[in-house]
This record gives sequence, C-alpha cells and structure tokens, in this order.
Amino acid sequence: MAIPKTKYDRFTYADYLCWDDEKRWEIVDGSAYDMTPAPGTKHQQVSGALFANIYNYLKGKHCQVFSAPFDVCLFENSEEDEDTYNVVQPDISVICDPGKIREKGVKGAPDWIIEVVSPTSVKYDFGTKLLLYQKYGVMEYWIVDPESRTINVYRIDQSGKYLPEGVYKDNDEISASIFPDLKIIPGEIFTI
Repeated sequence: MAIPKTKYDRFTYADYLCWDDEKRWEIVDGSAYDMTPAPGTKHQQVSGALFANIYNYLKGKHCQVFSAPFDVCLFENSEEDEDTYNVVQPDISVICDPGKIREKGVKGAPDWIIEVVSPTSVKYDFGTKLLLYQKYGVMEYWIVDPESRTINVYRIDQSGKYLPEGVYKDNDEISASIFPDLKIIPGEIFTI
C-alpha cells in the first residue's frame, strides 16, 4: 500500500499497521520515514556484534535485548495503543520492564537504545531520534558510527535532558549505566 501523498497528514500506529510489509517505516511525531533499503553489510556486522555482546551478557538476567526490525511505540500518557504518533525500529533496544513487551514489539521507552548510523541516517539519528528518545525518557542512547569508528554515548540527567557522556573509539572501554560490569570495546566491535 502506498502512503497518502498529502504532506499535512499525521500518521499513527494504526496507519502503520496497514502499510506494506515489503518496506520498513518509522513514524516520528506523525511524520512517516521510509527506512528502506536495508542497511549495508558493515552496519549489520557492527549491529550484530553489539547485539551478541549484550545478548550474552543478559543471559539469566531480567532485562531483554531486541534487534531491528522490532517496533518501539512511544506514547503520550493519554494515547491509546493505535493512536501513538511515534513508532521506531532502533537497531538495538534493551528493555528491563517485562510489562512493556508485547507480541508486536514494545509499548513505552526502552531503558537503552543503540542506533548504528548509515551515511543516509546521520542527521536522523543525531537529531530527530536523539530528541525523540530524550522526550520519552530513554535512559541511555548510543550512536554508533562505523565510518568514523566511534560510539557517542548520551545519558539522561535528573532534568530529563541528554548529556553527552563521551565519544569512544579504539581501545576505550564503555559500559551502559544500567550494566556497569558489561564492557564494550569499540575497536573489537569495528573489526568484525
């Protein structure tokens, strides 16, 4: 199914559920973003390496990790499920509240999101998504750039704003704030 052509429409999760499964879409503040074509090989290698590290670390723990495509619906307090204007598919999502996990994805903010940027998604990941994840209270947001071989880490402060924690590369050691004993070394992720 084609997306309606008027630029004034605001799309919801109910609209999204009716769209063609051949394409990947995200909706941010009611605007539809076409996420096709699929990410490139390097993107998938880096995303896969990060996912494997986190998945292995979380075995036997109460948090769960999911990889794209996996719907994350971000809601205003009064919105019904299908009325949300925000549906994204982060490369990696970690959820520690099992009550948020549904058959078709997650309802509510994950605790930790990782996006692996592609050349066409840099502005989207560093701008639109950073503001979206901050607005909905994602505690930690990592932006991974395979081209520059860096990982930008943002953590939410007490006022609900993201503070840049740092830019990590090579043999730096990074831990998510909720998992201080999980060590990620960028040089190992980017050499996959």
